[in-house]
Amino acid sequence: MGNGVLIVDDAAFMRMMIKEILSRNNVPVAGEAENGAVAVKRYAELKPDLVVMDITMPEMSGIEALRQIRQIDGSAKVIVCSALGQQDMVVEAIQYGARDFIVKPFQENRLVQAIRKFM
Repeated sequence: MGNGVLIVDDAAFMRMMIKEILSRNNVPVAGEAENGAVAVKRYAELKPDLVVMDITMPEMSGIEALRQIRQIDGSAKVIVCSALGQQDMVVEAIQYGARDFIVKPFQENRLVQAIRKFM
């Protein structure tokens, strides 16, 4: 594993929870972003191995951020997180190149399994 995971979620408690899960499972964290616009900037700066990103965020959605990150790096690995009932957005995210999706509230082993698959 190189630079680790960039965690993107507008909810600070979700970022903290994901960070704790990764820490418990010895997965390095490259950084955090609180919305899609910050995520695009941090991706360019940090060059993480993988991005775990919420779909629904203020300022810039996860889908738009995914699109822009994939323009910066066509091989970017992004896993999107969505709440139940956001299937259309998940399909759109997969079309833009998301590698996997996790439904919130997610189970720790599902998150870790998805991350390990792409790192």
